[in-house]
Amino acid sequence: MAGAAVKSRRLSSVLDERSAMAGFSRLSLAIVITNPQVPDNPIVYVNDAFERITGYARSSVIGRNCRFLQGERTRKTDVDRIRTAVENGREVSVDILNYRASGQPFLNRLTIAPILDEQGNPLYFLGFQKELREDEDESVSNDTILDLLLGRVHGDLGLILRNIAHPDIRENLTEPMTEIEAMPRRLDCIQLVYEEMQKADRELDRAGLDLGALLSRIAANVTHHESRPGIRVVQQFEQMEVGLDDALRIALILSETLSNAFSHAFVGLDSGFVDLRVTKLAAGGLRLILSDDGVGIPAKIDWPSNNTVGGRLIASLLDGLDATINVARGAAGTVVMVDVPVHPHDLAKKGA
Repeated sequence: MAGAAVKSRRLSSVLDERSAMAGFSRLSLAIVITNPQVPDNPIVYVNDAFERITGYARSSVIGRNCRFLQGERTRKTDVDRIRTAVENGREVSVDILNYRASGQPFLNRLTIAPILDEQGNPLYFLGFQKELREDEDESVSNDTILDLLLGRVHGDLGLILRNIAHPDIRENLTEPMTEIEAMPRRLDCIQLVYEEMQKADRELDRAGLDLGALLSRIAANVTHHESRPGIRVVQQFEQMEVGLDDALRIALILSETLSNAFSHAFVGLDSGFVDLRVTKLAAGGLRLILSDDGVGIPAKIDWPSNNTVGGRLIASLLDGLDATINVARGAAGTVVMVDVPVHPHDLAKKGA
């Protein structure tokens, strides 16, 4: 597996992240993404945990600076630490008194880290918020979990956010909010990969993630949220094991490709089908095939295109896998074939 900019890891090198991945649910971590490229560094994404902890609906906070969480008892020194770190593009962690939408105060363990471009400038800021309660054990181990989780999510989200923020993309985006609306699906994809990693770690005879089980869950999640009545989805995934980083990239490729099919393949049609298959290649590696019987990609459309976030993201993911993609336009529908030159069981060579 190649990709000079992407350092591949075996599961054995990330076993300490087991508890960190559980942090999404057990620690009720709120995730916030802000955009410093826009005046006042507004929020562009929050997850469900943010809504539960703060009482603010997602629709009421998008486009606002996070300072609305502050109140009369919030210490100015804490606010100044955050402001200084953000202005200088640095990571910061602080326990700050914030306020829910109801006016109730709560102690918030806030960690903010920049996602940088190739020149080292902040593209986005990723924030983790953990409510501190008196009845919870806020031990050093929990601090370690938060640090591990932030590091992992920061790196994985960077794959997505750097493509959204690329200057070529920003210049061509006509509906930038569409890409922000796609963030929950992409974060769900990352979360499902982490859950499969936890399962693999519990099963000591496993060398990697069960890619078939993972992709089945990814497909079900995208289908649930983006398909519509009349569209039939058939899937057949051979069982194979791959490393964490490869699983993440393959899962994101499937998520982007399947979402694109639901969005564009069946315009004006009352019914249709999508067929998903992953098979092992005789020479090692795997082949992902997504086919549909929809309207097909117009001849003048280049897909995946580097002028769209999804297309650029797919290209980046393919590059990290040393994979190839072929798109065939038929009389009815489209066939997308991705070949990943990985031997599923040869994990010892990965990251060496």
